[in-house]
Amino acid sequence: MKRATLVQFGLFGILAITGLASMAIIGCDSAGDAAKNGSANGASKGPITLVNVSYDPTRELWRDINAEFTPHYEKENGQKVTIEQSHGGSASQARLIIDGLKADVATLSIWTDTDSLRKEGLLKEGWENALPNKSLPYTSTVVFVVRKGNPKGIHDWADLVKDGVEIITPNPKTSGNGRLSLLAAWGSVVLNGGSEADATEFLKKLYGNVKILDTGARGATLTFATKGQGDVHLAMESEAYREIEDAKGELEMITPAQSILHEPQVAVVDQVVDQRGTRAAAEAYLKFVYTPAAQEIIAKHHYRPTDPSVAAKTADQFAKIKLFRVSDLDRVPDWEAAQAKFFADGAIFDSIYLKK
Repeated sequence: MKRATLVQFGLFGILAITGLASMAIIGCDSAGDAAKNGSANGASKGPITLVNVSYDPTRELWRDINAEFTPHYEKENGQKVTIEQSHGGSASQARLIIDGLKADVATLSIWTDTDSLRKEGLLKEGWENALPNKSLPYTSTVVFVVRKGNPKGIHDWADLVKDGVEIITPNPKTSGNGRLSLLAAWGSVVLNGGSEADATEFLKKLYGNVKILDTGARGATLTFATKGQGDVHLAMESEAYREIEDAKGELEMITPAQSILHEPQVAVVDQVVDQRGTRAAAEAYLKFVYTPAAQEIIAKHHYRPTDPSVAAKTADQFAKIKLFRVSDLDRVPDWEAAQAKFFADGAIFDSIYLKK
């Protein structure tokens, strides 16, 4: 991958556990990687580096999981491992991997982003079945963040289209948060007796109130919470908690009655780990995310754990929201259909937003 491409996407924050990741490490060739990381069968016990390419709001989550995993792996295997992180809009991150970013694991936001790697030969067929629970270690959903006292009286999806409400949400073309927010808004109409024509009209009004479309979820957080733009931020639940905690009483969370279930599956990038000789460590890393220790970290960062015991123990910290899947939407059987219907060039989002 050319250095210019990495510089272009520098805002996505390629981070190591202890600081900024090296461009040279991420961009090194297969032969150099294999020499550095040892053979693919894990025979070498020299230090290795893994690259985790993830979506925008998971920086703090993976930082803490990495800090728990690395000493565990060294103790169990006698091998030191360093994990570097890359974050940005989910679709943009998938594009970076396809364009040559050497990701050992992809922990992206949306199924279609991860599956796009399979279509390019980077993942094996049936990648979803390689890890427990269909490769889903946690879930989340979309909620609202508002200013202190909720001055615009925003309580549910219908309130977003009121006159004078300014919305901050990421761009659905680049951000998983953006796509989930749009689909949650669509579902609030069609799953409650409205037609697709009604839902399209609702989206026109909603995006008519959108003040700024950032490329990723963290950028939208900064626009709303730090720069003070907008009246309501359509945020992932985990990001909303972090945003409110940092604001020290100046922001509040509003949970709608109904929202979409976020299912961010994870995957070992088969072509990369086999080239770099990192398969054993990469697989151990993602399997570790399902352990009780990692699931506790997931809950601490306000992602919904999928381990039943940890989920039961932490259930009280999550709002009771009626959650629906993409497949619950009429005429949208799966994420691939949703991508084509709503987010492809010339699809529903383009038809309502580009004509504003």
